[in-house]
Amino acid sequence: MTDTVPTFALPLLAAIATLSYCIGSIPFGLLLTQIGGAGDIRQIGSGNIGATNVLRTGRRGLAAATLLLDGAKGAFAVVCAFILSPFHTAQAEAIAALFAVVGHCFPLWLKFRGGKGVATGLGAALALSPLAGIACCAIWLGVAKLTKLSSAGALAAFVALPLLLTALGGGDPRAPIALAGLLIALLVIGRHHENIRRLLAGTEPRIGRSRP
Repeated sequence: MTDTVPTFALPLLAAIATLSYCIGSIPFGLLLTQIGGAGDIRQIGSGNIGATNVLRTGRRGLAAATLLLDGAKGAFAVVCAFILSPFHTAQAEAIAALFAVVGHCFPLWLKFRGGKGVATGLGAALALSPLAGIACCAIWLGVAKLTKLSSAGALAAFVALPLLLTALGGGDPRAPIALAGLLIALLVIGRHHENIRRLLAGTEPRIGRSRP
């Protein structure tokens, strides 16, 4: 895999960023709840379009499908970048991963009010480095199971993400994939600012309990 992008490839990278943003911004949680007759997910619980909020509808199947599809779009964007880039550059894949998460968090057609990027970020991580992605998923599930707090699991996974991508995805913290992991982690953690405040206050809802 080449790490140097020639100048003439910059328009292609811009196209990959745009395509990845569009892929990431597909609001599967909103679409599935509307198709499944669960109403507008934006009017339920936290108003978030992600799988955790879909679960608050009581439709576990829809929540599982949202989780899988949101993860798949992150991975799909990275795969598309690998296919479209003639040099299979790390930069192309890193840009795709980052912009897929940006698209999920800030979709243009939902007035930039999207999800928190957890599933999409983990899906992108799996495509960038399967070992790092699997490790992050294990951390997410393990911490969530121990604490009964979905947000705690997500935060732990994304704190670890840039470290794992550096250790398992190339070894250089300045490499494109490691930098993408850092930016994705900062974005996802930033999107959890309200959860962090509730965690510190001890008022964060446990898994399986309704949001107050």
